[in-house]
Amino acid sequence: MKELQNQLEELKNKLESMDKKQASNQLSMVVFNGDLDKALAAFIMATGSVAMGMDAVMFFTFWGTSLLRDQKKPVKGKDIISKMFGFMIPKGAGKVKLSKMNMGGMGTAMIKSLMKKKNVASLEELITLAGELGVKIYICEMSMDLMGFKREEMIDYPDLTYCGVAKFLEEANNSRVQLFI
Repeated sequence: MKELQNQLEELKNKLESMDKKQASNQLSMVVFNGDLDKALAAFIMATGSVAMGMDAVMFFTFWGTSLLRDQKKPVKGKDIISKMFGFMIPKGAGKVKLSKMNMGGMGTAMIKSLMKKKNVASLEELITLAGELGVKIYICEMSMDLMGFKREEMIDYPDLTYCGVAKFLEEANNSRVQLFI
């Protein structure tokens, strides 16, 4: 009887361990790139996953952080390097360009016009929708620091968190789907 109890306890422990290892119904995505077409894809996948009943977490790092800068928020007190980065990198979702066929801005203007004509949501609208649907956005503090971005210049978003890679990896560790864009 003692042996049977030991085996039962061992099975119970294995089941608990398996439950902990089971992936959660979540999409976790690293958004490394700040190009329009890639940002559109990222937000379409995030909002689409939530519409399908999943949770979604987006971790913005390096060039992806520029997508979340608010065009209307001036920031003071930056050093010369930070000012240069701020000037050279597009400020916000409305200023980003296509990764291919930009053609001096003509390609970007054409795709935006085509999107409007075909009733495809703009990047700005997708960001708003993501907030309404509960997509979590994490911004890499190290990337912000390197590029000289400050918290006060970022967009107002309902579930925005400033963190490091460890927080994102904690989320991604048990996610059913992980993407890098």
